[in-house]
Amino acid sequence: MRDFPNTPPPSVTTITMRHPARAAPERVEDHLAVEEPLEIRVQDQSVAVTMRTPGHDEELALGFLCTERVLRGADDVLDLDVCSAPDGSIGNILTVTLRDPRSVDLTKLSRRVFTSSSCGLCGKATLAAVCAAYPPIPTEHAQHPSAALLHALPGKLLAAQNTFQTTGGLHAAALFNAQGDLVVVREDVGRHNAVDKVIGRLLLDGGAPEALGLLVSGRIAFEIVQKALIARIGLIAGISAPTSLAVSLARQSQQTLVGFLRDERCNVYAGRLS
Repeated sequence: MRDFPNTPPPSVTTITMRHPARAAPERVEDHLAVEEPLEIRVQDQSVAVTMRTPGHDEELALGFLCTERVLRGADDVLDLDVCSAPDGSIGNILTVTLRDPRSVDLTKLSRRVFTSSSCGLCGKATLAAVCAAYPPIPTEHAQHPSAALLHALPGKLLAAQNTFQTTGGLHAAALFNAQGDLVVVREDVGRHNAVDKVIGRLLLDGGAPEALGLLVSGRIAFEIVQKALIARIGLIAGISAPTSLAVSLARQSQQTLVGFLRDERCNVYAGRLS
């Protein structure tokens, strides 16, 4: 499969009224993160529409289809093609062409038992379904990083969030190694999209997920822990709080889950540090 351009997420400018604390309001130019829908098609069949920040759409589609269990990996895909808008810019339709269409079951997208918060299932049923489908992280792959390594991550992530620095309107996800280096960083208006993008990049690069940790810039929801589990990533850290179901899944899946990673402090909700 060909490689794809590493273009930063776009932003647009607008005029806004700024109200300082102790000064008169003023008209200023501001930057906004772009949000557009993306329709994902497989063999010309529409399978999903998601709101995202344009850029790295191929990785988003690949990560989404993998974590939805439609694809087994990048080798299932022959090509990914993003349409062009009339003005020549990136369009909002991405078509996935498969090597063997018979090997892919698109009906799995109609049974989104695990990923939809509005599916009507209770948390226990959702948790049981995920745990039945995906085995825990093996003990030999468990990661127990040091507090010092984790404390250095938020600053590294912030420094790599180029569009966030301009707009203040994007989430970020990153994969980091045992040395605390950020291997890949992606930004998006949707935190789940950012996670799908880094997982998609991991699949394209053929990396070893058990050697990496996942870092997210905000809240750690159940779906983020689930996506990490499906990708076989055993360490998840977030700048903000996890949800109760996220903690339950991490504990049952033998993942290490760290929240409130900021100001040189953190809470460990599952697993342990070294």
